[in-house]
Amino acid sequence: MPPLEYKKRLKLLLVITLSMLAVSCGVPSVHTALSTLLERESLRVGTVYGAATFYNGAEGPQGFEYELLAGFADFLGVTLDLYPFYSYDVMLEQLEEGNLDIVATGDAITPLLAKRFDYGPAYQHVEQLLIYQAGTTRPRDLEQLDKPIITVSGSSQTQLLEERLNLAPPLQPSQRLVTTDDSDSEELLQQVADGSIAYTVADSNRLALQRRRHPNLAVALTLQENMPMAWALPLNQDDSVKAALIEYFGTVHQSGWFTVLEDKYFGHIRQFDYVDSRAFNASAETVLNEYKPLFQKYSGELDWRLIAAMSYQESHWEPEAVSRTGVRGLMMLTMDTASDWNVDDRTDPEQSIRGGSRYFASLLSRIPARISEPDRTWMAMAAYNVGMGHLEDARVLTQRQGGNPDLWVDVKRRLPQLRQKKYYRTTKYGYARGDEALQYVENIRRYYDSLVWLDEQGRI
Repeated sequence: MPPLEYKKRLKLLLVITLSMLAVSCGVPSVHTALSTLLERESLRVGTVYGAATFYNGAEGPQGFEYELLAGFADFLGVTLDLYPFYSYDVMLEQLEEGNLDIVATGDAITPLLAKRFDYGPAYQHVEQLLIYQAGTTRPRDLEQLDKPIITVSGSSQTQLLEERLNLAPPLQPSQRLVTTDDSDSEELLQQVADGSIAYTVADSNRLALQRRRHPNLAVALTLQENMPMAWALPLNQDDSVKAALIEYFGTVHQSGWFTVLEDKYFGHIRQFDYVDSRAFNASAETVLNEYKPLFQKYSGELDWRLIAAMSYQESHWEPEAVSRTGVRGLMMLTMDTASDWNVDDRTDPEQSIRGGSRYFASLLSRIPARISEPDRTWMAMAAYNVGMGHLEDARVLTQRQGGNPDLWVDVKRRLPQLRQKKYYRTTKYGYARGDEALQYVENIRRYYDSLVWLDEQGRI
């Protein structure tokens, strides 16, 4: 859900929008799709389960599509009735029959779907990618495939392939493509990773989310670039719901909330390092076991997996690690920080984890209380790397340049400016390697995501 500041902006813009509609339209003499929805006081949405769409997490419903949909329901002042489907085809039929108001699956729009449904405004663009297992023979084109591609029935990937494979002899399309309702797109990516199937097709968003978990997923071909993603609407209904969607997406872009939400789910996973990801997952399942009880013991109110992720970024869980600047140990403490937190031996794992955890908690407590999570954590993490003074410099630059100093998505754009003279000459604490602090936080976010997933799988 939007942070409080953005909720206020959304509410204000909604009041203005509805007031303008009331003045311009008066009381409608006939029912529209939107007025029917408002009278019903519920928004009926079909979706599919997935990390990028909707799932029930430890803190309740989550997912990029879910949060966008919940925002739209708030925008309209109605409840969100979400219906997860296990079949694309059945879900789309329900939309055609008028039993759903919207279908939101994080799926791209194909020419065939565009003829069958109307759509709201595009809010993201993705690539469609042919995925294979790294280490096996990479196909250079569709004609080289020796095994079928497996995709989800009714998905945009299936429709795209059906069109492409008809133009790719000598095999028949049925020999090249197998569709299924028994696995979702994320499961198919996992099956490619473990060698159960040879190929699937995934969009760039889903691949980015899954690659941290399965680093041996590799891209063979880009089948389609710049495909728009949008929510589907019934084809023959009036444009009232579509108009509301246009207003809503305009509002969330204007308020900045969409950028915040996109960064939350995708901002830290766009970059991918195959070697680093494999090494991290291997270490998490072996080396981490030795230090896990210490992370759990000294994490306090923090998630032990977050402290463990920080430690991996700092030292790769090597107690004797030493940086070029002389910091040491699992949590890479300076001599001054070690002294402040009663650490006598920086290379002692328990002392290092105890001191680093308490130091990070102290930084977190110094972040202004008005800054909400997870922004507070990312800023404290940046301060752990670059220092609280330099973080404040970046926040000052953010405010000067019209950004929000209380949002990580805005502050992180200014961190690299701390090593540029035209900026750091105007700051209180001067030059800093702010670009390294940015990469530091983004790496830890990826490691943390991986640890949470590995923990849920019972692998750590």
